[in-house]
Amino acid sequence: MAKTQLNVRVDEATAETARERALQRGMSMNRYIEELVQRDAGEVGHTFVEAAADFMKSYESVFAEEFGTPESEGRDAA
Repeated sequence: MAKTQLNVRVDEATAETARERALQRGMSMNRYIEELVQRDAGEVGHTFVEAAADFMKSYESVFAEEFGTPESEGRDAA
């Protein structure tokens, strides 16, 4: 995959923290920042799934009342 260069300005403390974290992980600062961005981008999907699960749990009884439950479908078929 082709790489694109980005120039980012941060304060010295942030730059030093990035250097230290990258060193602790045994990677370049470029790779460290690239992984942070990729992880952040992946969290959007994870957050959506969590919110959907919370919604379903909140309205579980409403769905069960309207559509039944998998357990009740098995009993009806027997």
